[in-house]
Amino acid sequence: MATIDTPAKTSARGSGQAPVRATRARRGRRGSRLWVKAVVALLLVVEIYPMVWMFLTSLKSNDDYLNNSTWSLPTTWEWGNYTEAWTTGNIGLYVQNSLLAVVPALALMLLLGTAAGFALQVMVWKGRNLTLLVFLAGMMVPPQMILLPLFTVYFQTGLSGTLWPLILTYTGTGLPLTVFMMATYYRSVPRELFEAATIDGAGILRAFWTISLPLVRNALLTVGLVQFFFIWNDLLIALTFTNNQDLRTIQVGLLNFTGDFGATQYGPLFAAICINVFGTLLIYLFLNQKVMKGLTSGALKG
Repeated sequence: MATIDTPAKTSARGSGQAPVRATRARRGRRGSRLWVKAVVALLLVVEIYPMVWMFLTSLKSNDDYLNNSTWSLPTTWEWGNYTEAWTTGNIGLYVQNSLLAVVPALALMLLLGTAAGFALQVMVWKGRNLTLLVFLAGMMVPPQMILLPLFTVYFQTGLSGTLWPLILTYTGTGLPLTVFMMATYYRSVPRELFEAATIDGAGILRAFWTISLPLVRNALLTVGLVQFFFIWNDLLIALTFTNNQDLRTIQVGLLNFTGDFGATQYGPLFAAICINVFGTLLIYLFLNQKVMKGLTSGALKG
């Protein structure tokens, strides 16, 4: 016998299906969260496990490294590898040389790059677009092409045997990217601030130092940290221009952990690598939040 589907019956079926749909939606969300957690856990294992293995290897003796499995734990915990890497391996001297080369180059790079970005985006003058293209063209020049001419220039000017070739080369090679990034960040700064400063009688230098720099401090930190890692991890330029063992940077110094007849001292070598890697990792973890703010500030119009 046919029955009539009344609104009451339809609402009853709908109210009965609503909890089922809600339960399915919750299960779907739980499933998606589970996949996300699994992917994050896999990424953590991929990132953390090599550092754990590197740290454990730095505590092995040379015989332990050569005769036992690569994945085995140290049979004897050789904490003296770090002392040997710092003293006998001269890692302390190499870290000092790296800082003496990186810090001045980074300061010059940020100062000149920020001033150029300010001039290219805030100031109005003829030819600024062409000048920006010239800086962008500098990013396309491979560093390998300029090493031999620079080596000749440094030798003829008497700069060889000092850290000045590293400072000047790092500044010149990192300046195009710094100018481009700082010019991009200055696009997000409201022009009304500089117009109001000009009305109040502020000149170009005052507008640059007192107004623009505080507004782009997160961008300065981000660009500085990116360039710091580029320069700190450089091997080619440092290996080319450091002809004296007392001037070697940490990346070049890692090549010197050899014993008699060229045998590699793996324990002190991995200890030196741990000093280098974990030191820079602590710097990034300490400045992580400010770097994230700097990366997003240039994408938003203030």
